[in-house]
Amino acid sequence: MNVLGLSAFYHDSAAALVIDGALVAAAQEERFSRKKHDDCFPANAIAYCLEAGDVAPDGIDMVVFYDKPMTTFVRLLRTHFRVGPAGFRSFQIAMPLWLKQKLWIPYEIERGLKNLGYRMPRRKLFFAEHHESHAASAFFPSPFESAAILTFDGVGEWATSSIGAGHGNSLELQHQLYFPNSIGLLYSAFTQFCGFRVNSGEYKLMGLAPYGEPRYVDEIMENLIELRDDGSFSMDMSYFDYLGGLTMTNRKFAQLFGGPPREPESEISPRELDLARSIQVVTEEIVLRMARYAADITGERNACLAGGVALNCVSNGRRLREGPFERLWIQPAAGDAGGAVGAALYGWHQILGNPREVDQVHDGMSGAYLGPSFSDDEIELYLQANGWPYKRIDESSRWAEAVARCVADGDVVGLFVGRMEFGPRALGHRSIIGDPRSPAMQSIMNLKVKYRESFRPFAPSVLAERASDYFGLDVESPYMMLVASVREDLRARNGVENGDGHPTDLRDWVNEVRSTIPAVTHVDYSARVQTVNKEQSPEFHAVISAFDKLTGCGTVINTSFNVRGEPIVCTPGDAYRCFMRTEMDHLVLGRCILDKQLQPEWTQDQDGWHDDLVLD
Repeated sequence: MNVLGLSAFYHDSAAALVIDGALVAAAQEERFSRKKHDDCFPANAIAYCLEAGDVAPDGIDMVVFYDKPMTTFVRLLRTHFRVGPAGFRSFQIAMPLWLKQKLWIPYEIERGLKNLGYRMPRRKLFFAEHHESHAASAFFPSPFESAAILTFDGVGEWATSSIGAGHGNSLELQHQLYFPNSIGLLYSAFTQFCGFRVNSGEYKLMGLAPYGEPRYVDEIMENLIELRDDGSFSMDMSYFDYLGGLTMTNRKFAQLFGGPPREPESEISPRELDLARSIQVVTEEIVLRMARYAADITGERNACLAGGVALNCVSNGRRLREGPFERLWIQPAAGDAGGAVGAALYGWHQILGNPREVDQVHDGMSGAYLGPSFSDDEIELYLQANGWPYKRIDESSRWAEAVARCVADGDVVGLFVGRMEFGPRALGHRSIIGDPRSPAMQSIMNLKVKYRESFRPFAPSVLAERASDYFGLDVESPYMMLVASVREDLRARNGVENGDGHPTDLRDWVNEVRSTIPAVTHVDYSARVQTVNKEQSPEFHAVISAFDKLTGCGTVINTSFNVRGEPIVCTPGDAYRCFMRTEMDHLVLGRCILDKQLQPEWTQDQDGWHDDLVLD
């Protein structure tokens, strides 16, 4: 039986396919359209999933959408009526889209499938609630027979956070926090105030937090929110403008924090560093209280997490260290894209009542490697057709050693192997990799390859069997969803801070050597770790193993294969284009290795190509 899950029309549209209970394919529309956070009907993602599952034109048995649009529409109407004339501009912008498209989602889905050559199943279109989809994406693919479930994001229909439990093939949400009180919107308000884009730049705020001091925690707790022991809270909406305005915050918010919002792309001041640290501290306190309450009311020792706030890996690391749960499983595509996975699995288990098999160890996400792949022969034909020089190495150990040698020589390598990852993290199949031992590598990769701010940290990908040699981590972290500390014996103690705890220059502080793996060691001696095991990702594991054999270092830098403002690459063409636009040294397309110095001059889009990218 084929169940198609969809998320669309808000942000991060995606599709997922479940066949007889197994998640066989999932992809975000942005990877095909090349429009970051694409919210359009996911026609390309659907076409890929159905082709990957070899689904016949009349073979779709059920379609499940991740949201209940009519309930969301009612919330929007009630919100606009509540704020009155002050919200007219927002109302004027939102209503045409709703009246033209979002109120007609069943017809949009039927028309979209028809255009792709597929028949809409009769009376088999279902709508899950937004947080039910998040909860399903968290629990059903997890390795646990039973677990507490926590979801938190900006807002679904009305709910913004939920606590529930899953048992076997069913789940139930028991407690919810409702709009406008939202941990996701609170964090996004600070994201926008600090000059970054909402629903895009929140991870930047998390990356900035360790550079600051928690100077504003009291102001937040005393003025903006009233936090209760169970993690629920009320927000003082007089400081915010997102109910009916076009911005997240207002003048009163700016007065509380000493002046107007930071202009995007302007210099980052100590105030932004301290605001980032302060809202991170508050966020961690909220989710820790929620976790303790969830453990109390469910009696569960395992927990599953989803929703955009579950991507806050600093908070996840602290929750794992301090409890109350013994084990965590976090949906790697925790945001709205993952709602497509949740919707499909919700249909199979919750609606149809089909059983679920778990072994308490392995999850159902296949390492998040659920996207398209390209054979070595396909790649070679593509390269030959374009006349681009390459070297093909079919023998696995020689190939891995050749890639590792490039990294060991200090080169930046684009790695394109296997199936594309689903979710926001590159996990070694669509990655840019480098040598973590190099003190200059973080700046080189940020400024010359990624074209992004120098403060942005890079993640280490480490052999799972060697993770404890480098990090304070005693569990696997295959999806890069946990932050752990770099081991004490690897750290270097020096600093360029001035008297009040801020750096004399942020760039100097970023480039400070803090450990024997400085390129992946953040300012607070932490790292966002991906553990790589041979079973889930044999190619990436082989490369890191070969690098370990050459250098004695069992970890590499891993960042997503894209430039700032661009989705992660999907096809060999996307990868070659990104390779030639940047200062990467080598490109690995399957078994084919390309040297930048041997490539012909790239003239296709040299002028202004980055102007089309929406920065976050």
